[in-house]
Amino acid sequence: MTAQTMTHDMNNSLIKLNLLVNKPIGVFDSGIGGISVLQHIHALLPHEQLLYVADSKYAPYGNKTPAEIQSRCFEIADFLIAKGAKALVVACNTATAAAIDAMRARYTLPIIGMEPAVKPAAEASRNGVIGVLATVGTLKSAQFAGLLESYGRNVKVVTQGCVGLVECIERGELNSKNTADLLKQYCQPLLDEGADTIVLGCTHYPFVKPLIERIVGKNVALIDTGAAVAKHLQKRLLELDLLLGSKQPTEVKFWTNSEAANARQVIVQLWGADVDVHAF
Repeated sequence: MTAQTMTHDMNNSLIKLNLLVNKPIGVFDSGIGGISVLQHIHALLPHEQLLYVADSKYAPYGNKTPAEIQSRCFEIADFLIAKGAKALVVACNTATAAAIDAMRARYTLPIIGMEPAVKPAAEASRNGVIGVLATVGTLKSAQFAGLLESYGRNVKVVTQGCVGLVECIERGELNSKNTADLLKQYCQPLLDEGADTIVLGCTHYPFVKPLIERIVGKNVALIDTGAAVAKHLQKRLLELDLLLGSKQPTEVKFWTNSEAANARQVIVQLWGADVDVHAF
């Protein structure tokens, strides 16, 4: 190979890399909950273009089989990759548990997943009793069992499946009596067991964090994994030279297949700014 050929190949590689760097990051969830993760990503990486898909028509994933969840994840991943995504964030604990391995086997781009923050909760707990609020699907997963095995040995872990809570948040009911009643029902067993730290084990739950804080009190710490996911994404993009260095204004695009009349209104409410929401 001549020096001229080597230089040509290197230049082509750099051009391809630069084109890839400017591509967006795709983020998705079974519904709108992953917007809580998207907010952390946007805060840490404000110049990256972001694409978000809310698969609300099929929410929650917790009552789906692993095969059904994988099928949904493949369809959404194909859509985001077709839109040019350079990386994917599976902003859903249940989807991560059911499909992340299959996705990494199928796609070559970096894929970042979620996991309930058992380790940081165990480190933060003062009395060694931590509670986990999550969907039934997450609590039943082998991934969650592995987390307990790895990080839950020296603490008491009390879990609570939160049936119906995702649906309340999907409807934008962040302060309704129904949502408050559900949260009281689900938090009380954790408090009765003495939990001083509670993991928000679903990306929907940070949106009702103020309500949870009022129920459990100021002495109970609430752990949200969104910031850790954003940092992990930043690290992976940096390792792969895919981190956007320019100071261009960012663009965030949303898609949803929700059949609710107020779907766009709820997304705007959670994102905190007026955005375009497209049909998926």
